[in-house]
Amino acid sequence: MSGKMTHTPRRGPHGPAAGQITGEKVKDFKGSLKKLGSYLAPFKIKILVVVLFAALSTVFTIVGPKILAKATDELTAGLMRIITGAAEGIDFGYIGAVLLFLVGLYGISALFSYIQGFTMAGVSAKVSYNMRTAIMQKINRLPVSFFHKTSQGDVLSRITNDVDTLSQSLSQSITQLITSICSLIGVLIMMLSISWQLTLVALCTVPVTLLFAGGVVKASQKYFIGQQNYLGSVNGHVEEMYGGHVVVKAFGGEARSLEKFDAENEKLYNAGWKSEFLSGLMQPIMSFIGNLGYVVVCILGASMAAGGTMTVGGIQAFIQYLRSFTQPITQLASISNQIQRTLAAAERIFEFLDEEEIEEKTPKYKIDDCSIRGDIRFDHVTFGYEGSEEIVIHDFSADVKAGQKIAIVGPTGAGKTTMVKLLMRFHDLRGGAIYLDGKNIADFERSDLRREFGMVLQDTWLYSGTIRENIRYGRLDATDEEVLAAARAAQVDRFVRTLPDGYDTILNEEATNVSQGQKQLLTIARALLSDSRIMILDEATSSVDTRTELSIQTAMDNLMRGRTSFIIAHRLSTIRNADLILCMKDGDIVEQGTHDALMAKNGFYAELYNSQFAGGAEEAV
Repeated sequence: MSGKMTHTPRRGPHGPAAGQITGEKVKDFKGSLKKLGSYLAPFKIKILVVVLFAALSTVFTIVGPKILAKATDELTAGLMRIITGAAEGIDFGYIGAVLLFLVGLYGISALFSYIQGFTMAGVSAKVSYNMRTAIMQKINRLPVSFFHKTSQGDVLSRITNDVDTLSQSLSQSITQLITSICSLIGVLIMMLSISWQLTLVALCTVPVTLLFAGGVVKASQKYFIGQQNYLGSVNGHVEEMYGGHVVVKAFGGEARSLEKFDAENEKLYNAGWKSEFLSGLMQPIMSFIGNLGYVVVCILGASMAAGGTMTVGGIQAFIQYLRSFTQPITQLASISNQIQRTLAAAERIFEFLDEEEIEEKTPKYKIDDCSIRGDIRFDHVTFGYEGSEEIVIHDFSADVKAGQKIAIVGPTGAGKTTMVKLLMRFHDLRGGAIYLDGKNIADFERSDLRREFGMVLQDTWLYSGTIRENIRYGRLDATDEEVLAAARAAQVDRFVRTLPDGYDTILNEEATNVSQGQKQLLTIARALLSDSRIMILDEATSSVDTRTELSIQTAMDNLMRGRTSFIIAHRLSTIRNADLILCMKDGDIVEQGTHDALMAKNGFYAELYNSQFAGGAEEAV
């Protein structure tokens, strides 16, 4: 029931803003897009609504300056009539009607924009929910070998950072893409409807803008990539030093730690200010080029107005459209990079979801239909890790009767822990078979089979919660009385009652508010509560002091009667009363028997046993 989880904190929030270069590239653009489309397919009606409302919102906004031009022309014409002494002046009724219509148009545009934003936010949240669910379900179906070759931090990054990136992009980039395309096309049409000559002048500024923008992006890209890399180094160093701050202080390593931090922080600083400076040049350059275009348009427009080929309202409307023309171009450049980042994140997610799963065949037996006694037989077991030709377990055979206490000893790398992992089907055999009550364990469903095992490992795993909840993890439906009984049997009750909140004491994330020995006792209590027919204790007492060890040993002997138990022991003194001791070396059993029988044989086991007590030395076995 116990294991070790390495917590890899999430990096962030740092890095370049949306639209800035991160260096992420998509390996399979079409494939990732197709798979992402399958997640979006159930929401196609909502997405169509988003597209429609985004387009309508943009269209209503675009026609605004053209309508406003009518009010401007009427105002100009009215002033001219007043100057020339005509009977008619300014038609304020007409201008008021135009302005009211314009307000209504902008109001409808805002409403459509809100509806499409609200709808898309719901779609992106649901897609993220479905992806996180799929990842969590996938984790439970992956073989143990996957986690041997993949860091937990990488898995956590996919379920947090990558899904978050995807969610934000879906809620923003899709609507922004639609809006930008509609704006670009609509503004261009409106500019052409006013004056093709002025439109031609405006279009001449586009390649110049793109040329300068491309140069800035290319120059800043390497610094943004460097910023991300150096940021990871700085964060990693800080986390490492914080996690081991006691050791750092004990060995006087503060100065070395600060020296390394300063070096990495200096690199981050240099990359950061250069990237921000270069990216900051984008807006001034584009504004400068845009202002030059405004100057040319104003001069040419004034000459056309003087010649009577264009109205003042038309010039005013065109300048408004010109200001709106460069914005969607900038947005499209930003969105293209955001889409690249989105598909890169999606690709990482789909790579994980496409990992090869455990092949589960239809189980021949169900645990609930079998009255498990605990007889176990290893029949010429052969095993090697996936992806490796090396054989770890060569030819392992042993016959264990129900209720027996089996100790497995041997030097490091002998295959002791591997054997119990094979027993629980964490790996599949290369050859031979393992039988539980005469039935091949391969004929049981893995999760069903593991319910019959209680496990305590050397490396404890406790989660952030109360002591009571951590013990109850062994059997979630256990009553408080059963939890207390298990705690007393595991010698937990005594130290828990000394804590201010007793069993309601909340363990922090790393369970550093209890000692290592106390953590081990809690995992033992958890295993006892599971009331499993088979117990596995892998170096279970290695972190417990001698006095506590004796107490636990007595309690374990009493509570494990009638249960088959496998003990991988570091301290050979703890397994003297074992019913059977299996001595392993290089994946094979070299000796087996009781403690007295093996000592009398004066062989491999006797050598191991004597080496622990000769001169007070203890070898790892």
